[in-house]
Amino acid sequence: MSIEDFWRDAEHHLVRYGGSFIPRIIERACGSYVYDSAGTPILDFTSGQMSAVLGHAHPDIVATVSTAVGTLDHLYSGMVSRPLVDLATTLTATLPASLSKVLLLTTGAESNEAAVKMAKLYTGKYEIVSFDRSWHGMTSGAASVTFSAGRRGYGPPMPGSLTLPTPNAYRSPFRHADGSHDWLAELEYGFAMVDAQSAGSLAACLVEPILSSGGIIELPPGYLRRLKELCAERGMLLILDEAQTGIARTGLMYAFERDGVAPDLLTLSKTLGAGLPVAAVVTGEEIESTCHDRGFLFFTTHVSDPLAAAVACTVLDVVARDGLVDRAERLGRQLGERLTDLKHRYDQVGDVRGRGLLQGLELVVDKQTKEPADALGAEVTAACLDRGLHMNIVQLPGMGGIFRIAPPLTITEAELHSGLDILDESLKAVLQR
Repeated sequence: MSIEDFWRDAEHHLVRYGGSFIPRIIERACGSYVYDSAGTPILDFTSGQMSAVLGHAHPDIVATVSTAVGTLDHLYSGMVSRPLVDLATTLTATLPASLSKVLLLTTGAESNEAAVKMAKLYTGKYEIVSFDRSWHGMTSGAASVTFSAGRRGYGPPMPGSLTLPTPNAYRSPFRHADGSHDWLAELEYGFAMVDAQSAGSLAACLVEPILSSGGIIELPPGYLRRLKELCAERGMLLILDEAQTGIARTGLMYAFERDGVAPDLLTLSKTLGAGLPVAAVVTGEEIESTCHDRGFLFFTTHVSDPLAAAVACTVLDVVARDGLVDRAERLGRQLGERLTDLKHRYDQVGDVRGRGLLQGLELVVDKQTKEPADALGAEVTAACLDRGLHMNIVQLPGMGGIFRIAPPLTITEAELHSGLDILDESLKAVLQR
């Protein structure tokens, strides 16, 4: 099939589900690169959809999938397999003792749906609070607590979906006298608004430690601890969505470890499957037992599938064996230094933020006004692709274009710096036009 025929068929038969397709036909992927139909290597700075933490076609994952497909991949959902129990044992060993029960699922939205249902059943309440820049999934319940995009035209969201202001240190109006971000006042104000909106049925707060689709907004040190206190005061559970921050991505096994605060429910996806559809909810014995006694139901086609369990076990084994937590921290420092250098050299680089190998770079018209530079982001993205680097730009109302940089944890130092060189060259070329 010719390239022209391919794109003609794509235009005729594919549903467009968010923006335009990247104008390349991707034929294969290996390591930190994807390759188009011309054989052009494209350095993948997004790990697929922020998921392929071990890169593409990792030999351990290939071997696991090949074995599982040939022996035990899918079962009746009421059956239990050795890979499932092995995963639950291995996964909980990486977590605080309070998180000891695992529900194995397929997607991030699904894990958030399950966690929200558990929170509602356990508390007997129905209101869920999330950030006003949140992204928790595209299924109905998860989409109802997703506020960064996609809320128009679909009818009423889930009742009781309330918001907190996202603590964006770069753009927040909450400031101390010295101009620094007053996140505590912002959080207290946010909960005062939640209390005013609430019908008296606050069940849980669902947040990401670093909002990725919201523009790589990192919760300030201390924020998570105070958030949990405010939840506890209201009898709410704290659900952490670590779809993108879990499994070594931030230089810690889980991003919440930095604050020494464990959630009541933890949702994992993306990184747990290293690019394959794997997700999980992890909670404690009391919540699991109470929900079970009250008839908790989440009996899906692929719940507890042995293939997903085997893949997740392999991911955890490789992360531990190859020291990828420390590696992400070390490479993340190099990434942060390079991005900070860009900030110092370009007036259009307004902010750099994030941790480990999940960092963001926000483009603006200039540093003084912080005016969003939407067109510039699109131009730089295209320039990077022309030079062999795939970048993702997040563009939200009132914010500039924010590059989400999340390469595989297995990326080499040379590949990391090559990609950053391309970003530098692309910025320079676009700004000189």
